[in-house]
Amino acid sequence: MITKVLATLAVVITGAILLYGTADFPAFGDPNSPASAGVEGGAPSISQYYITKSYDDTKVPNLVTSVLADYRGYDTMFETVVVFAAGMAIFAILRVFREDDDGVPNATHSNGNSFTDGDHSRIIVGTTVRIVVPVIQLFSLYVVAHGHHSPGGGFQGGVILGASFIILALATDLETALSRFSEKSYFALAAIGILIYAGFGVLCQVLGSDFLDYGVLQKIFLTDGPEMARSHSMLGVEVGVAFTVTGIMFAIYANLSSRGTLKSGL
Repeated sequence: MITKVLATLAVVITGAILLYGTADFPAFGDPNSPASAGVEGGAPSISQYYITKSYDDTKVPNLVTSVLADYRGYDTMFETVVVFAAGMAIFAILRVFREDDDGVPNATHSNGNSFTDGDHSRIIVGTTVRIVVPVIQLFSLYVVAHGHHSPGGGFQGGVILGASFIILALATDLETALSRFSEKSYFALAAIGILIYAGFGVLCQVLGSDFLDYGVLQKIFLTDGPEMARSHSMLGVEVGVAFTVTGIMFAIYANLSSRGTLKSGL
């Protein structure tokens, strides 16, 4: 009881402090805010700089991607870490291990026929999913690969790829999906995604520049200038984001739908 009271008190105090801090924010959409109008003395605003200089700095037509993956790359990296932490937290809270749980899906659910076993409705759904899932996964790769040139990116592509495994689990059963994307695989993929993103930053430091200052990677990519190196690096970090989002999205579904047992599911 005391623990609940202290936890509630901590949440209330933290929430009150955050709400109090919003009083200093400019009004939503205020054209005279520092972000929109700049600061007194003639310095350009952040938004004006992004709009006018983004392509010159990064050679990336998609302004959103250049801001997320380059100008505020630190923030996006830690957003990816938060996604990973959320998946690990759900795993730690819900995952149930039993003495007879060897982590291997039941063979009766992974024999390749679960798409078409059962009544006619299941056959129709299973056959449709068998056709649609590869298309969904191919489209997810397109979204990731073209995220710095058109709408898309690692978060969007990762969600689509993770959803393809969730659709598979819904159409058949969770164990069939786990036979294709196991617990070890999706957590390993999620961790690799973080390492890819952070690895680009560390590599920049090894080459004598700041963390995530992609321009120095021109030495490795052999591009015409640091701008193209930044463009190529953004594609790399987007792949890392996609890996993490894919793995954690399916991990969250697998644990929530089965109450941590990774058996049966919805």
